[in-house]
Amino acid sequence: MADPRGFLKAGRTLPARRPVDVRIRDWREVYEDFPETDIVRQASRCMDCGVPFCHDGCPLGNLIPEWNDLVWRQDWVAAMERLHATNNFPDFTGRLCPAPCETACVLGINQDPVTIKQIEFEIVDRAWNEGWIRPHPPAHLTGKTVAVVGSGPAGLATAQQLVRAGHTVAVYERSDRVGGLLRYGIPEFKMEKRHIDRRIGQLRAEGVKFRTEIEVGIDITADDLRRRYDAVVLAIGSTVPRGLSVPGSDLNGVHQAMEYLPLANRVCEGDLEVSPINAHGKNVVIIGGGDTGADCLGTAVRQEAASIIQLEIMPRPPEARPSGQPWPIYPNVFRISSAHEEAGERRFGVSTLAFHDRGNGQVAGLELVEVSWDNGSFSSIEGSEHRLPVDLVFMAMGFTGPEAGLIGEQLGLGIDQRGNIVRDEGYQTEVEGVFVAGDAGRGQSLIVWAIAEGRGAAAAVDRYLTGTTNLSTPISSSARQRVV
Repeated sequence: MADPRGFLKAGRTLPARRPVDVRIRDWREVYEDFPETDIVRQASRCMDCGVPFCHDGCPLGNLIPEWNDLVWRQDWVAAMERLHATNNFPDFTGRLCPAPCETACVLGINQDPVTIKQIEFEIVDRAWNEGWIRPHPPAHLTGKTVAVVGSGPAGLATAQQLVRAGHTVAVYERSDRVGGLLRYGIPEFKMEKRHIDRRIGQLRAEGVKFRTEIEVGIDITADDLRRRYDAVVLAIGSTVPRGLSVPGSDLNGVHQAMEYLPLANRVCEGDLEVSPINAHGKNVVIIGGGDTGADCLGTAVRQEAASIIQLEIMPRPPEARPSGQPWPIYPNVFRISSAHEEAGERRFGVSTLAFHDRGNGQVAGLELVEVSWDNGSFSSIEGSEHRLPVDLVFMAMGFTGPEAGLIGEQLGLGIDQRGNIVRDEGYQTEVEGVFVAGDAGRGQSLIVWAIAEGRGAAAAVDRYLTGTTNLSTPISSSARQRVV
């Protein structure tokens, strides 16, 4: 279990971010390389803690102490194998997951936790660079066919697990490229798209077929899909954006984050020379203080916005773990992303009352009011109303459910009170042979949950098709309750 005294000899260290004035001039990932000696030293901090709560903090049940020990021993190939035993895409989670495993680390009770996410990142990147990651096509085919609708992390995990079990799998994606929001929702500076492309190459080599620019329900009916395939998995995500029902929300210059971010990614892909929604020289306001808001911020910085303000209706989180969120619960604390270091201002405890018109249908300002949070509700602070001039507004307030639309109608799927597709504990909908994985059934959540759900749904489909399964089901009931 790594170095028994490692946590006493080494403190937590992370790689440096590239200088702000350098990184905002390109779209490359923001972190500098981390020396191997530093990675090994960080892995040595993993304790012989007896009960590794990091396992339970991770929805995938990653074998964290095992691959930390292997990194400390510099057995990188074995570390890669243990990492992939529970996670299909550690190159994605190592960059994008908020690491609930680290807040559950036993060392984190009274010290800085182990740098689990960074070690995961380094293992998989070394594995790619050394050529250790290869396709694993099945030894035999079952003769069963599965359609997976959606190519985000849940759909890709489902497809890879099922094709390795010997089923013939086709992934349907309505966009022109595979990857879902990983491709067009995550900015390049958080994850360069070459990481998606090499995984897609691996899946193709294993036998997964990709059908892009096909929207199920329109280009092919859901009934046709059911007739063609022995099982169907809906992994369509939660993509209906939350809006603001206030005057002026339909003005020009007011956009949802997922109208803005995909265009910037298409510029990086070479599809566009300049984004049609461009923050260059403009005063930008972002409504929503989460990760998507930070993605909009970093994108606007690289487009050379004149000013950027990010608004959040909730009060500013505390610096330290609140007493009501004890270890190992994932705490709501004040966090600074790489984008927040680059530019902009963050304002907490404010609510938007209206958008003002410049007179030509173009947004010119926001009417705001300060709010207080007490006993689970907001109340406006009298006399705090004020106006904020703006040229562009991006709403990044999360999502309310999947765009089930025609698929749902054609299949007769049920929708629950949260707007998600109704399913049972085995991921199956009310329609036999139709399953749901990821945010479409769970609601908007973390990338690590999407992959975990994809693996769980694949096991359920395998069992449905063959009567048994050897595919792992990583999600624990306790993790379901605690990680959101």
